[in-house]
Amino acid sequence: MGRRRSVLLLLLALTVLSPLVLYTRRLSAALNPAIQRRDLPGEIANQVRGVKASKLNALSLETVSSLKEPVGIVFSEESRESGSKSTEPELLLMKAGEHKNRVLSEATAADGARSEDEDLIEQVTSREGEGDDGSTRVSLDQQQTTMASQQRSVSEVSSLESVSEQTSVSVLEESSLEGNNDGQSKTAVLLDTRIRNIRDLLIKAKVYLGLGAIRANPQYLRDLRQRIREVQKVLGDASKDSDLPKNANEKMKTLEQTLIKGKQMQDDCSLVVKKLRAMLHSAEEQLHAHKKQTVFLTQLAAKTLPKGLHCLPLRLANEYFSLDPGHQQFPNQEKLDNPKLYHYALFSDNILAAAVVVNSTVLNAKHPSHHVFHIVTDRLNYAPMRMWFLSNPPGKATIEVQNIEEFTWLNASYSPVLKQLESQSMIDYYFRTHRANSDSNLKYRNPKYLSILNHLRFYLPEIYPKLHKIVFLDDDVVVKKDLTSLWSIDMKGKVIGVVETCGESFHRFDRYLNFSNPVIAKNFDPHACGWAFGMNVFDLAEWRQQNITEIYHSWQKLNQDRLLWKLGTLPPGLITFWNKTFPLNRSWHVLGLGYNPHVSSRDIVRAAVIHYNGNMKPWLEIGLPKFRNYWSTYLDYDQPFLRDCNINP
Repeated sequence: MGRRRSVLLLLLALTVLSPLVLYTRRLSAALNPAIQRRDLPGEIANQVRGVKASKLNALSLETVSSLKEPVGIVFSEESRESGSKSTEPELLLMKAGEHKNRVLSEATAADGARSEDEDLIEQVTSREGEGDDGSTRVSLDQQQTTMASQQRSVSEVSSLESVSEQTSVSVLEESSLEGNNDGQSKTAVLLDTRIRNIRDLLIKAKVYLGLGAIRANPQYLRDLRQRIREVQKVLGDASKDSDLPKNANEKMKTLEQTLIKGKQMQDDCSLVVKKLRAMLHSAEEQLHAHKKQTVFLTQLAAKTLPKGLHCLPLRLANEYFSLDPGHQQFPNQEKLDNPKLYHYALFSDNILAAAVVVNSTVLNAKHPSHHVFHIVTDRLNYAPMRMWFLSNPPGKATIEVQNIEEFTWLNASYSPVLKQLESQSMIDYYFRTHRANSDSNLKYRNPKYLSILNHLRFYLPEIYPKLHKIVFLDDDVVVKKDLTSLWSIDMKGKVIGVVETCGESFHRFDRYLNFSNPVIAKNFDPHACGWAFGMNVFDLAEWRQQNITEIYHSWQKLNQDRLLWKLGTLPPGLITFWNKTFPLNRSWHVLGLGYNPHVSSRDIVRAAVIHYNGNMKPWLEIGLPKFRNYWSTYLDYDQPFLRDCNINP
């Protein structure tokens, strides 16, 4: 019993005395500054020296073993208290706003060795998402709300995956490539000194806009923005010093003085700013050069007729005129005016494209013998188009090929648009870029804008007076399902069935019509939902009853000077059929295969009609490869005419 009692007393003593000993040790450590500085984390040690821990913890430190050198690094400095003695810069990653693939990070040594100062710059943000224009946005998940509100977009930077410091500096000495009149690129030349200095100054000013200390001073921020606007206005589109106005130097000096004041408001980070400026300037110059060259080459390729497509109509025309007149006629011509059948209108001068539209429609039709195709082409392609469908008949379907020259009623006295297309002022506007009244936009240099075939869709009731309903198809579509049910849709008194394109911002009315003109502003809603030509159902009976053609003519007369819209058929279509459209399900018509590589494969599979709208047509080499097979499936490349002209998939 005595031994047990001793053991119990010993355990009781340990239970009581152990907490007292531990507490005493912790208390002594807390009261000893020397121990604190040696053992506790660096942030708390800095607190003893007078630096706020909240500032150093604005970005949580993470270990990053290997990072590539970033394209653009944008830092923001919080203003420090006057009593702070710390020399470590407070670097906050800023929010990249307008352009692709901005990387917000700082390069680290390959071996992973870093100094204490470098540890503050090892934050890497991840992309949250991309907008319609491909721009990326980043966020700092652990940054405080007050600091996140201070972030701003600093400058427009294109994505560069890896840019060495030497490359960044060398690009400062080169300008973007400029195209000659004959379409060839000039050799890069040095920018004029003043132009280069102004651009450098603007880059620096935009970086200042995002710095925390400057954003904390509203008056200075307003002044800086005003100086930036003034210099941008002075710079304008100038490409050499002689283009600058006389007050350019004065505006530059004013901005420089403003930046000097701003420099005094934050810690010196000149090395980072210099490196950032080089990277930003490099990206902007390369982006400008590539954009200009891409636009030019794409427009050039879209207008150019490939050798095979030039050969094909020549071979077909030669064969057609060697036929006996009796063999130049199509069968089943009695079906052309039968309103009980399914009629399609196709206006094209592209034989291969028209063949794909007809073949894809017939092969996916449940009853091909009930389908009738009305093709209208120009005089040059009339014989080749007829020869193609004579030698490649569309199964049991009926086909008609007409020459637009045979429409004697379609003349300048009847059609305002035809009168305008034939006028010298219109030709000058689209093609004579050296004239004062021309438009320099490359997309206007396309012959289709002077072709009446492009506007023939507005005369469907006159071309087919005995039909009640017709489906219009562009020649850059592919039909993937049976379209018969389109004729059974009750359009509720509307004239045209369309697939609306509200999901895309560029298909709103204000992107096509000039709403600064009071005539447009008074009659239409700038945010109204647009739609697309390409696959449309027309109720010709309602068209005639509502006198749509006269509405079209009246608007064309008002637009004689191109003050309401500039070009194309969609703007007058939006106006002519305003409040007369019947919305179809989106699966009837999927657009974008001629310019957007990100069209969903799921949407394509579900679509009844896919549309290669844009410059990258599937019969051109610039066509998007991932979508070309949907089009080439409906061509027999073993056909003799295609083999002879070396036309391959």
